[in-house]
Amino acid sequence: MTASTVLLFLASVGVAAYCQNLTGFAFALLLLGMVGAFGLMPIPDAANVASVLSLVNAWAYWRYNRVSFDWELLRPVLASSLLGVLAGVVLLEWLSTNAVTTLRLLLGLAIMGCAVLLLIQGGPRERPSGKPALWFFGGLSGLLGGLFSTSGPPMVYHLYRQPMDRGAVRECLFMMFAANAALRLVLVAGSGQLTWHSLFLAACAVPVVAGVSWWQSRHPPRIPRRAVEWLVCGLLLLAGASLVWTSLSGG
Repeated sequence: MTASTVLLFLASVGVAAYCQNLTGFAFALLLLGMVGAFGLMPIPDAANVASVLSLVNAWAYWRYNRVSFDWELLRPVLASSLLGVLAGVVLLEWLSTNAVTTLRLLLGLAIMGCAVLLLIQGGPRERPSGKPALWFFGGLSGLLGGLFSTSGPPMVYHLYRQPMDRGAVRECLFMMFAANAALRLVLVAGSGQLTWHSLFLAACAVPVVAGVSWWQSRHPPRIPRRAVEWLVCGLLLLAGASLVWTSLSGG
């Protein structure tokens, strides 16, 4: 990678970390979308980098913010999402070997679909959903996490519609992201798919993630949550559309 490519990658990391800390989601989606749209690296390598940085981002958030966990909520979320990660990693290995263009197209469609889903979500429900819904959305989130290290959208859509404190939702999402990323890295490393190139880029990006989290904890932006969501989803739509166009045009 050239110096300009590395700088563009680090800028993408900074944007993704900033949006993640604002909303509790979108780090890996934004990072993979921008990396794929700019053609900075293969998608499997980008997903590995995103997994490492998701762990770093979660640690930085917990380091600079007071958190508490609702384990009654987290137990079914973590169990189902981790099972989904197992299935997603197996599917990723097959697609990476047999259908690279299809993999890029799937990622683009997934990013666009997630952006639309987040934009059209309704207001909070009057009553909380039951555990079967947590298992369903957790498994779907894990599948996306195993494929692309992008666990967020299904669970974000579900939890933000629950009558819950938004801080509790954000903390649940960070824990799920961290657990899924850790399992994914173990599985990918065990299959020999975790390259030194991915680890090097992740190491270069760690100071960016930590620095963004530190700065935001001391200078929280006063931006309406809905405005932030529109901004993030707009970026996701652009990145996803770019991936779809590249795949369909044979680029």
